[in-house]
Amino acid sequence: MNTVLIIVNIAVFLLLIMGLFIMQKKHVSFSKRVFTALGLGIVFGLVIQLIYGATSEVTVGTIDWFSIVGSGYVKLLQMIVMPLVFISIVGAFTKLKLTKNIGKISFLVIGILLGTTAISAAIGIGSALGFGLDGIQITQGEAEATRNVQLEEKVVGVQDMTIPQQVLELLPSNPFQDLTGARPTSTIAVVIFAAFIGMAYLGVKRKDPEHGEFFAKIIDTFYAIIMRIVTLVLRLTPFGILALITKVTATSDYVAIAKLGKFVIASYVALIAMFIVHLILLSLAKLSPVNYVKKGLPTLTFAFTSRSSAGTLPLNIKTQTKDYGVSEGIANFAGSFGLSIGQNGCAGIYPAMLAVMVAPSVGINPTSPSFILTLILVVVVSSFGVAGVGGGATFAALIVLSVMNLPIEIAALVISVEPLIDMGRTALNVSGSMLSGVLTGKATGELDQEVYQKSEVAEA
Repeated sequence: MNTVLIIVNIAVFLLLIMGLFIMQKKHVSFSKRVFTALGLGIVFGLVIQLIYGATSEVTVGTIDWFSIVGSGYVKLLQMIVMPLVFISIVGAFTKLKLTKNIGKISFLVIGILLGTTAISAAIGIGSALGFGLDGIQITQGEAEATRNVQLEEKVVGVQDMTIPQQVLELLPSNPFQDLTGARPTSTIAVVIFAAFIGMAYLGVKRKDPEHGEFFAKIIDTFYAIIMRIVTLVLRLTPFGILALITKVTATSDYVAIAKLGKFVIASYVALIAMFIVHLILLSLAKLSPVNYVKKGLPTLTFAFTSRSSAGTLPLNIKTQTKDYGVSEGIANFAGSFGLSIGQNGCAGIYPAMLAVMVAPSVGINPTSPSFILTLILVVVVSSFGVAGVGGGATFAALIVLSVMNLPIEIAALVISVEPLIDMGRTALNVSGSMLSGVLTGKATGELDQEVYQKSEVAEA
């Protein structure tokens, strides 16, 4: 009987897929297809949970099949992340216009990412204090206990590392290993390796223009091929979002969410407040926040449903270049650096909130100016090398709590609502990355404001 019900659910899912495909054939805009998929997924997932329950064999079996589309889509995106990061950074150096401003661009992109992370940490602290969050009040269940054991295993090595040692972890000792994403800091290591190749290219170009030109043509060819692969994968976005959001709504533990509702609300208040800061910064730069939101929504929606900043990178770069008018070089820099540096949600708000919640348990006053300033500084420094995939926030929290000599158990106690909050955190991470690209483009004169002011969203 369960098998029959699973087949029925799969049939309904395929009908929804067919509907989205028909919309694509009729040239319905990309953003409308994305939001249609989001709405259908929410409704379909809720129906599955109401009929079968979140943990029933039918629901688990159904979602397992849906994951072929949802998780399969994310895997395709992750497949091209490292090649895209590598070729984007090297390609940024081969673009003549960018090489003239490479130092200024790098400084602005990283500076904006770190500056907004500091602001997000302050907002996270304010939200935790404002809601009176206290880690002691959170009860530990079976899932939390299991997570605690896993965290204790993860923290071995992290807890004993000094900040200089953590910085050393960012450097690539084996770039080919890092290209496989073997370490939590692999993304930033690949960026550094690519930057070295780019600087070497500049030297060769000065001394041997012929070889430099030949190398640039090779990189441009690889970049064109990889971006074509990106385009092919991005066309699957509505189908991927349908499967991903269906899984979220069908399997979420709403009872656990209700128990930790105060923490969830405080987290989203902080996330929304930081997103408003992004819009304020755009307004100060005399750029339309409305256009930023309208054109960025499909990308932010995918980030929200996939919980992967790395998986969203192709959409991130596409949105910056095609919709916002950011030059390719800056978009590649901002998108790639944003995967590992200054993630506003995962590396900023989340660790800061947990630190404030757990501080009273070891006799620290979380309202102390010295504690707050130290925490913000530690959060900013620790934001280097945060992995742009699900779980990166936990890694960031472990580092911050360890450096601050605070108990790490709090990271395990919120496991029940982790997926729900991680959706908002990832969207904010991606917004911070795109913001750094737009503001850097405006500051260096490499932002096509005519493209930015257009209301239409470019097709994938």
